[in-house]
Amino acid sequence: MFPLQFLSLLFFATKAVEEEEKSKRKYDLSLYKRGDLLEVPRTLFTHFGIYLGDNRVAHLIPDILPAITKNQDVIKEMVTNNRLVLGVLAKMASVRVDTVEDFAYGAEILVNHMDKACSRPPFCGEEVARRAEKLLGSITYSLLWYNCEHYVMYCRYGTCISFQTYQFCKTVRKIVCCKKSAFLTALLGVCTMLYLGAVTPLTWLPTLLVSFTIWMAS
Repeated sequence: MFPLQFLSLLFFATKAVEEEEKSKRKYDLSLYKRGDLLEVPRTLFTHFGIYLGDNRVAHLIPDILPAITKNQDVIKEMVTNNRLVLGVLAKMASVRVDTVEDFAYGAEILVNHMDKACSRPPFCGEEVARRAEKLLGSITYSLLWYNCEHYVMYCRYGTCISFQTYQFCKTVRKIVCCKKSAFLTALLGVCTMLYLGAVTPLTWLPTLLVSFTIWMAS
């Protein structure tokens, strides 16, 4: 957990530099129905939300600002990338309602694109929106275990999964759990023992166990 004092300083220092211009792009609200799952690309990932109707989108988004100030007028402003990244580091987030413009941040919006990827049929629009509204408020954020995709997947399909997380873990597994990693780990362990000049159970046993575990997982 990062100290709030550090995050506060970092936020306000970067806020003056960032000054991101909100896009003036207009969206045709007639394309969205209550309960639709909206999907937009953002800086580092794809962001998801549930359309509630009347130009309102419920979405889970990390935000450091509630830890820095209690001023609700400031907190209600559009969440910038700096606020988002610092919220991820602090594991602070909320399910909030924003306009379509603030949610999309100028990006193109995909509607119900996840229907093709999910094996479960979606709930009716009203049930999806009801689930989304029920979860409004502050939550503990987890990049891997509970992010914006987990939230919308639960609301629309009743399953709390994230394809982004799955792909990330799959990529990490390919990098870490491969035969080359096992050999490199063993080589590093041997080099360390030779450098230290100490071949004891405290040095060779961890090298053997870690290398063997990676080998078996590859």
